[in-house]
Amino acid sequence: LKLSVPEFKEFLGTYNKVTENCFMDCVRDFTTRDVKPEESSCSESCLQKYLKMTQRISMRFQEYHIQQNEALAAKAGLLGQPR
Repeated sequence: LKLSVPEFKEFLGTYNKVTENCFMDCVRDFTTRDVKPEESSCSESCLQKYLKMTQRISMRFQEYHIQQNEALAAKAGLLGQPR
């Protein structure tokens, strides 16, 4: 997989935003350098939720486009005709 520069910039922007959001939600104690177990598990859950959300949005987006293409094909009279 090879990313173009704009794709890589988008990836880094998304990565930074997720990292910042999960950090702000999960890290509460700045009195030690150690990562507490609850901070670690919170961060992992945060990332998992983001990944699942992204996957679900992608699936819905694909379903929407399939429906739109089928609707356009039906409107054009292309569905149901033998090839």
